[in-house]
Parts: sequence; structure tokens; C-alpha cells
Amino acid sequence: MTAPQDTAPKQRLNREAVLEAALELVDAEGLEALSMRRLGQALDRDPMGLYRYAENRADLLDGITELVLNELAIFPEDPDWQAQLRRIAHDLRLLALRHPNVVPLLVTRPLSTPLGLRPLGTLRPLEQILGLLIEAGFAPNDALHVYRAYYGFLYGHILNELQEFIVDPDENEALLRLGLHRLPARDFPHLRALAPVLADYDGEAELDQGISILLSGLAERLNPRAGTPGD
Repeated sequence: MTAPQDTAPKQRLNREAVLEAALELVDAEGLEALSMRRLGQALDRDPMGLYRYAENRADLLDGITELVLNELAIFPEDPDWQAQLRRIAHDLRLLALRHPNVVPLLVTRPLSTPLGLRPLGTLRPLEQILGLLIEAGFAPNDALHVYRAYYGFLYGHILNELQEFIVDPDENEALLRLGLHRLPARDFPHLRALAPVLADYDGEAELDQGISILLSGLAERLNPRAGTPGD
């Protein structure tokens, strides 16, 4: 008597299902693991059939980027633009911590593609934040400068935090303290004094502190103080 075979129907494929499987693969094994062949194995499908849903690996990478950025909620009509930018910053940080292997796509991949040729989903955060800033009173050119400074800070923070996150915290602290202890006191007084703070890295608090500094400067630019008497 032969054993009954599993006749459960396979998952119906569409582009979203393929991209979600690709994202799961990248989350688990890294960007280097992503290929049509490996994705076909994960989906239990002929890799050639996946070309119906993604033209090539580059298309998969663009789709993954859109999929992740779609998790980022932005409300351009919100009158409290500072609260919006602070919330977006924290949400983007959490996205990066959930999908650390996707961060290189978010940071560097757009640089290789002209703005107008990028996937629409990757441009929506730019369009929505520009709308938020212009509605708040920034001139369009200034809004673009603010966006660049804002995202430059965010991505710099995220890359720095991921570096802290990936390294073994116990080993990192020991090496950090030992390394700073060996620095010449006369030449590096500030770094030596900050050793405990550098070893006790809190990504969320660091981000909030940096955003507070950035938003304070932006608010000052939007609403400069009146000149002092006699000016």
C-alpha cells in the first residue's frame, strides 16, 4: 500500500507574493543569497516561471525596496510637521532593525538610478515629505534641502547603529574601553572622557537627541527671530 501523497495546492503566485518571499530570503540569508534559482527553491517553483513577476534580480531588489518602504506611513497633511518628522525617523529606524540586510538597498541603490527612473514606491516618501514641509511653510527649494539633510542624518545614524548592533556588545565594550584607554590623554581628552557613553550605546535615544537638534535648527530657519532693537 503506497503512502498518500500530499496533494495540497501550491500557493497562488503574484508579484507581491514573490517579493514577500524574496524579502524573507534576504532577511534570513542576506542580499548575496538572492537569485531566481534560490527564490524558486524557496517557493517550490521553477525559477523560469518567476520571470513573469520580476524581470531579473535587479527588479527583485527594486521590488523589495518598495515593499519595505510601503511599511513607512507618512501623513503630508499633518500640521505638526516636527512631530511627523520625529515619528518618521523612529519608524524608519525600526524598519531598518527589522530588515537590516535591506538597508544597503535603501541607502546606496537609488544612487545608481536616475531619479525619474526609480520605482515609484521609492519616490513616495520624498514626494510626501516635500508636501509636508511645503505645507508647513518652507519654500520648495528649502524643503528639498531639508529633506536631504534629514535623510542624510537618518541613514548615517542607522548605519552607525547597525554597526553597533551587529558587533557582539560584550566584546565591543571591552575592546572600546581598552582601545580608548590606550589613547594619549593629552591628545584625546574628549574621547577618553566619553568612553562610558560610547560603550553604552542607545540607538533610540541617540536618534531622538539628533532629531531634536535638527528640528530645532529647521524651526529656527522657518521662523527666524525678529531682529534685536537697534538692528
